[in-house]
Amino acid sequence: MSPDSLDAPGPPGSKSRLRRPGAKPMSPTLAMIRDGKKFMWDGQLYDSREDAARAEETYRNDNFEVQRMEQEGKFLVYTRRVVKEVVVTAQ
Repeated sequence: MSPDSLDAPGPPGSKSRLRRPGAKPMSPTLAMIRDGKKFMWDGQLYDSREDAARAEETYRNDNFEVQRMEQEGKFLVYTRRVVKEVVVTAQ
């Protein structure tokens, strides 16, 4: 845990920790491009590599491409999915 963090959990259901007043909050990049492909952050900060790996597995099972990165001791998962079929319905 960083010295800027309090030893208290964040809001219910969150995976984040509270920070001391004046500490800069972590602001991950919302999108990243790797190998010419755009990936979007899933919006979660994972405390461990294992938590991030479970999320990755879930996304892969739903046919997403997945990239993981570590930032400030947290793990972030970035995803992308190519649309393979467009269904158009007439009204």
